Amino acid sequence: MKTWFITGASRGFGRIWAEAALDRGDQVAATARDRRTLEDLTGAYGDRVLPLTLDVTDRPAVFDAVSRAAAAFGRLDVVVNNAGYGLFGMVEETTEQQARAQLETNFFGALWVTQAALPVLRAQGTGHLLQVSSIGGIGAFPTLGLYNASKWALEGLSEALSAELAPLGVKVTIVEPGPYGTDWSGDSAAHTEPIEAYEPVRQARRAGASTRTPDDPALTAGVILQLVDSAEPPLRLFLGPYPYRLAETLYANRLATWHDWRWLAEQAGPPHGA
Repeated sequence: MKTWFITGASRGFGRIWAEAALDRGDQVAATARDRRTLEDLTGAYGDRVLPLTLDVTDRPAVFDAVSRAAAAFGRLDVVVNNAGYGLFGMVEETTEQQARAQLETNFFGALWVTQAALPVLRAQGTGHLLQVSSIGGIGAFPTLGLYNASKWALEGLSEALSAELAPLGVKVTIVEPGPYGTDWSGDSAAHTEPIEAYEPVRQARRAGASTRTPDDPALTAGVILQLVDSAEPPLRLFLGPYPYRLAETLYANRLATWHDWRWLAEQAGPPHGA
């Protein structure tokens, strides 16, 4: 039996993974901004679920929730930073409030949960942090600049964290889903006030998105269970086939650009042979 702490467990990946863990007999501390959205979990799984009201942007509340979960279950094996949402709009259109709110939830929320959980995991000498990023964590796309920024920040933090925790027995995996039919772009999303000059960019983005059918997020449940059961889990894991095609193109283009401009870059260093 594993004990999980999952943020954003009211719907989407968080709900699906919580149910998958509970279905196989694990225990789950499930958090949501509105605790009432977790009532069906407690009704179905009883005291193997600890429902917690949590806004991940509230750092003291995060530490309290993690402490309550560890006290209730005696340990934490898997900590899933899943809470987040999409902010859609051009960089110029984004207000200060929107930008800060996006980073507060998607990046700082994950940071606070990570910091709160680490003393428990270190004391155990074992544990697994799942940081839910996105294909937008390795590539950036028009209309998603601030969302991309939040996920790129999470990826950088998590890669450094993995190296810091390696000698301590605690694992980190950055989960990078492709397009799935979650609420990320639905009711949970936020939108900027559009500037007319960007309408062609917006239309092109919509046209591209309309050619892809989102995958069923339920398909990820078994994958996540296998991931947390792995003795040596990877630092990064794509979900679905789509990210591979995109990542191969993105990295090939980056390498090509770096090589094409190496002649200029090396002028910023000492002369050859010096």
